[in-house]
Amino acid sequence: MPTPQFGSFVASELYCPKCKSAQPVREKLLLVLPSGELHEYLCSRCATSLGERTVTQPAGLPAPPKRRRQAALRFMPGGSHKFL
Repeated sequence: MPTPQFGSFVASELYCPKCKSAQPVREKLLLVLPSGELHEYLCSRCATSLGERTVTQPAGLPAPPKRRRQAALRFMPGGSHKFL
């Protein structure tokens, strides 16, 4: 059985129909789903959406631990403070 040579692809440039040429792209995280993360590719020049990709967690690997949110401390005028 052949082993996969590539784990995943990440686009660095895609054709933009508005700019009429290949342009560097930015990757923007749209959604975090139970099945994976949905990313959108945006043209760096005109911000047109050029495509999407879903990143899934490989089977056998545990899900990353959830980060605990720390309480934020807000300083108020007069030297007092409160927790948010």
